[in-house]
Amino acid sequence: MGVAYFYHLTRRPLEETLAMLLGKALGAGWRVAVRGTDGARLAWLDERLWLGAEDGFLPHGLAGGDQDADQPVLLTTGAADNGAVCVMSVDGAVVSAEEVAELKRVCVLFDGNDADALTVARGQWKALKEAGASAQYWSEESGKWEMKAQT
Repeated sequence: MGVAYFYHLTRRPLEETLAMLLGKALGAGWRVAVRGTDGARLAWLDERLWLGAEDGFLPHGLAGGDQDADQPVLLTTGAADNGAVCVMSVDGAVVSAEEVAELKRVCVLFDGNDADALTVARGQWKALKEAGASAQYWSEESGKWEMKAQT
């Protein structure tokens, strides 16, 4: 049974935190799906990941290509076709309690400076908690990541 980790971004931009988390997931040998809500936004994230630090190369691709199943990290608006054991939700993409139970990890990244993003994340937390999913809330408010709550 997996755990949902909620990452409340207040200091670092999404693309920086996402790259850090993807590096950790790949280091653990996991395949990852980055689930978003908008194809253009995922294309923007794709570009940012390619332009990342040379020593932090993150092999990945946008969904819809011939090589989706081979991608260690697949950026998608739908289901993962790459055998992902971890889903990273960005921009309010939906995750379910069933996914939390089936996967090793679900990560929900949200912008703490965006009132709408906070509302969506709070709704996701509440829904997962009510469904009995295990979840942790992480904040970078102090300058380093700290767990602030757990269900």
